[in-house]
Amino acid sequence: MREFRRSLPMSLLKAREAVMKTFTPQLRAHDLSSQQWRVLRALHDYAEAGDSEVEMSILAERCYLLMPSLSRIVQNLEQRKLIKRRTSDTDMRRSNIMISKAGVKKVDILSPLLEQRYAHITEVFGYGKLELLYELLAELTDKLQNADSPDEETVLAE
Repeated sequence: MREFRRSLPMSLLKAREAVMKTFTPQLRAHDLSSQQWRVLRALHDYAEAGDSEVEMSILAERCYLLMPSLSRIVQNLEQRKLIKRRTSDTDMRRSNIMISKAGVKKVDILSPLLEQRYAHITEVFGYGKLELLYELLAELTDKLQNADSPDEETVLAE
């Protein structure tokens, strides 16, 4: 077994924690968790692209959130009037979510502050290295999603 410190999942988690440490104080100052911010950002992006609303299952997939977690986040953001929810016209069990004017305002306030954090990360790590990291992570994700996973018996036999 490889050393714990050389475990890919642990290395990715460690890097995520280091990155999030730079963003979390700004999010907390605006009473948002990183997951809530993810949802607002995704909804803002959908609105910017001309999609006024998105179905919750698609939003969960886009934000890498489980549906029970997303349901709690949506409930919280809706109570705070940062998003709006309506029942789907075609399926009463489904909800469509959209960012509200207050949500857009929150994103507009936070975006420049978080862009300062990105500038800091870029300065510390280097523009070229950061771009390479984005490319490598995208390639890793793509290759792992499209590769056949070895079955459990093969892994155990090795």
